[in-house]
This record gives sequence, C-alpha cells and structure tokens, in this order.
Amino acid sequence: MIDEIDKKIINILQDNSRTPNAEIARILDMAPSSVFERLKHLENKKLITGFSIKLNCEKLDCNQIAFIFIKTNERSGEITVANKLSQIHEVQEIHHIAGDDCYLVKVRVKDNYTLAKLMREKIGIIDSISSTKTTIVLETIKETTKINL
Repeated sequence: MIDEIDKKIINILQDNSRTPNAEIARILDMAPSSVFERLKHLENKKLITGFSIKLNCEKLDCNQIAFIFIKTNERSGEITVANKLSQIHEVQEIHHIAGDDCYLVKVRVKDNYTLAKLMREKIGIIDSISSTKTTIVLETIKETTKINL
C-alpha cells in the first residue's frame, strides 16, 4: 500500500506536521514537487486524514487526565451512549471495549473538582449508563499519537 519513501514522509510529519515540503524533500534528497505529489496521493487514499498540533495542557489549565470505564444497559451493537459522550468537549477518546465494561473514555479537565462536576452534570445524566469507574492519572510518562511504520 505504501513504500519506504511514503513511510519516511509520514514519520517526518508525525514528528512535526508543520515540516514544509521543501524540508522533507531536502531530508529525503527528493524534488519538492515529488514530495507534494506523494502527500496528495496519501491524502487522497485517506492514509493521511489531517494535520494537528499538540497543546501544552499545563499552561492551558487542562492537565488533569482521567480514564473512565463505563458500563451501560444498551443492547449489543447499540452506541447511543458513545454518541452522547462524543458531544462532551472534555472527552478526548471513546473506546468500545470487550470485558465487563462497555466503554473506556479519556477525559482531560482542569482539576479534580472539574472532573467531579463533569461526572455529575454531563456523564452522570446519560440514562443508559449503569456504572462508572474512574482512574485518575497522577503522571504521564508517555503520550503519543505516532504510529510505528
């Protein structure tokens, strides 16, 4: 599906999505137009679906992370709760999981007070949720969106 050059381009962009085409071309000893064409091809094939930035949550007052295991009384295959959770701004990730719980949700908030308020006023009011278990992150050792190619 992708060759070694595409992998190198993707890895460069995973490290810094703002790397200019000319810089990628210089690193890979290619013409900038070739890099541009490869990027367009990767986007057209939906292998690259967007470019993003990483924010400094410590400076932006959103450095409390919690993972919430959610059990619902939804029928198998129903994702109404997930759709409602996805509308909550503090929710960063929703994973439909196997096991005793139905979803694993990652949230990022200012502090424990804000987390309690989120649990009470936004998550706790969703009808089909039967129980939650919350794990508060004390320290993040590694956090990445990079995929090893």
